[in-house]
Amino acid sequence: MPQVKFISENKTIEVPAGSNLREEATKAGIDVYRWRHKILNCHGHGTCGTCRVLIKKGMDNVSPPSKWEKARLGASMVSIGFENEMRLSCLTQVNGDIEVETRPALNMSGEKFW
Repeated sequence: MPQVKFISENKTIEVPAGSNLREEATKAGIDVYRWRHKILNCHGHGTCGTCRVLIKKGMDNVSPPSKWEKARLGASMVSIGFENEMRLSCLTQVNGDIEVETRPALNMSGEKFW
């Protein structure tokens, strides 16, 4: 079974291959949402974009991003500088070992922004 390491929470869980990252995180008590988005979210339909995570290791072990996910992340400025790492957890399937940073900070300045 694939292992998902949540960096911020310092917690590793085992998940079935092909499982949904948001669902598995929620089952393990790991919150992928910030502030008011804990209540105001799309409940895993991929429309709000608030369950974003950074895949720090193992990007080849998750499903490829859909056109909808690319458009959703591209429409907001939250992924600038992290385009190759940012994913929506509700639209990400885990197929192998990965390391994830939940609730990444907004990158409004610094070397990766420009």
